[in-house]
Amino acid sequence: MNTSTASTGLRGLIATAIFGALASSFSAVSAADPGSVSVTVKSADLSISTPASALVLYNRIRAAAENACSYYWFETDAAEARCVHDAIANAVAKVNQPALSAVYHAKYKTPGPSTLVSQSR
Repeated sequence: MNTSTASTGLRGLIATAIFGALASSFSAVSAADPGSVSVTVKSADLSISTPASALVLYNRIRAAAENACSYYWFETDAAEARCVHDAIANAVAKVNQPALSAVYHAKYKTPGPSTLVSQSR
């Protein structure tokens, strides 16, 4: 029996198994739903009604969103950026504080909610 042929065949089998496992793990990660991840961001030490504290909280939310989205494989950088943006937007909406919303709108250069002012004479 030629041991060289047997070890080459075994190496090929192991390489195929490793490649198959990697391919299936990549497809599982890419098919996972980033919206199903939940991360807790601490804010008890902040008074988020002030602009400075709202900015600190925004930065914590952004860091958590980037961290959470980094666990997924995205086909494009734009898809990953969309994951981060959506996670931040959802967190800001959930907190529902005007100062935090103002920071979010300033960072993304989106118009904030309009305020109706009545003009009575």
